[in-house]
Amino acid sequence: MQRLTNQVCLITGAANGIGLATAELFLREGAKVLLTDIDAEAGERQAHRLREQGLNALFQQLDVTCPQAWARAMETLRERWGVLDVLVNNAGMALLADVEKLTLEMWRKTLAVNLDGVFLGTQQGIAMMKARGGSIINVASIEGIIGEPLVPAYNASKGGVRIFSRSAAAHCARQGYAIRINNLCPGYVATPMIRDGLTGLPSEQAQAFQDYLGQRIPMGRLAQPEEIARAMLFLASEDSSYMTGSDLVLDGGYLAQ
Repeated sequence: MQRLTNQVCLITGAANGIGLATAELFLREGAKVLLTDIDAEAGERQAHRLREQGLNALFQQLDVTCPQAWARAMETLRERWGVLDVLVNNAGMALLADVEKLTLEMWRKTLAVNLDGVFLGTQQGIAMMKARGGSIINVASIEGIIGEPLVPAYNASKGGVRIFSRSAAAHCARQGYAIRINNLCPGYVATPMIRDGLTGLPSEQAQAFQDYLGQRIPMGRLAQPEEIARAMLFLASEDSSYMTGSDLVLDGGYLAQ
């Protein structure tokens, strides 16, 4: 049995990485998916590829920091499918700079995408879902639980996502909306964000970081996006029906030691 049959889903940051893997899995589980991303060319290409496989995929460009863009995305859902059942706030970014080198511009840009975007999406999602319920999955990170010297803005943004989601989840439950809001907290995943971040480092520093991860992660490897997508499916489906305001950590054992 497909676990998301006829469920209407919106996924941000869906042109690649975790977002794209999640969109593909949801579609194969019977969902109708609006893929969104700031990268219109890549997003359209992926949605076209998925439609050619007979899957119910649609793409719309979305700048998650823009309230008007969110309103347009929700209007698209109303016109196309009428409802929203699952929202995945996945879009994110990371800029490498320690606290001494981080600029205010870098700080604000990171929080705008990673935290403001989640706030705007969650608020719009609640408005669409409160009459019939649904699931909102906010992608945080183990970096919202621990601190890493090279990503203080990312740490702050993901920590904010975790606490914000708890507040919103408690509100929805108390209001009787039947909306579940949970955090998915991946560790290090083999995605373009990780690859691009390493590319921006001097070669010796990039290699040292990769060696460090190989030793630091008990399972000895980065996660694959598809592994994270399967956890998304759990949070999106009725399998997690009694779970809200919680963190689901997938980190290969990183936080276990």
